[in-house]
Amino acid sequence: MNDHHDQRLQGTEKRRPEFILPAGSCDAHCHVFGPGNVFPYSASRSYTPEDAPKEALAALHDRVGVERAVIVQASCHGTDNRAMLDAIAWRPDRYRGVAIVDDSLDDRGYQELDDGGVRGVRFNFVRHLGGAPDMAVFNRVIDRIAQRGWHVVLHLDAADIVPLSDMMTRLPVPFVIDHMGRVDTSLGSEQPAFQALLELVRRENCWIKVCGSERISRFPFDAAVPFAQALIKASPERTLWGTDFPHPNLKESVDEADLVDLVPRLAVDEEDRRRLLVENPARLYGFAA
Repeated sequence: MNDHHDQRLQGTEKRRPEFILPAGSCDAHCHVFGPGNVFPYSASRSYTPEDAPKEALAALHDRVGVERAVIVQASCHGTDNRAMLDAIAWRPDRYRGVAIVDDSLDDRGYQELDDGGVRGVRFNFVRHLGGAPDMAVFNRVIDRIAQRGWHVVLHLDAADIVPLSDMMTRLPVPFVIDHMGRVDTSLGSEQPAFQALLELVRRENCWIKVCGSERISRFPFDAAVPFAQALIKASPERTLWGTDFPHPNLKESVDEADLVDLVPRLAVDEEDRRRLLVENPARLYGFAA
């Protein structure tokens, strides 16, 4: 870890960012965990997080100036979406959700999720989190969400972008790729995985989250900047941004203020920033204008 950064985060309250987010800004990728005594973690989870309930998420957003959020179900809660739904019900005008489901969910279950503010489902392909889903289940779920006008969020490793590109191009629903595809920034922007990602994001039904800078680079996250800039340039109207709070499985400490202050480096143009932070998530998740 960067020693100065580590020392700055130890034993001090996290700061407020210098960059002022525009009104209506949305954290389009964040999580709530537990509390475990109320919303137990999945027995089949690959990791056990520290509790990060809705109150912690709200405190973060108050500190950094976020008004809206998309709460993404994480694998540690499996298909039990109650913690996420509880958070949305707490602030229904400001929160939306992305669920994890399997093909056992019936029409009533889908309607309850829809009524609860869910607008998509997430599938994880990342190896250290369990790897690819059963593709027969995946395809049946895709058929179900297509009927509801939902989208699918795909959490991929960079090594999977090329092999999965054909599948993604055939998807009949909008799809969102998490964390800039978790590209290896040390391999440069000409690497096949990133070039394939750029081709995907030019498709009208592909969205990309330019979050996860702290996952693909180290503070002050310089290595992530040209990748995010290239993605925003390729698809300015279908990019999203988020904090990934509370940063599950991240080895290094991070102050979300640093991620907010990175935004004007990722989206240099003010119009691109407004699309990234306000207009794009409002359109995908149905927030009021």
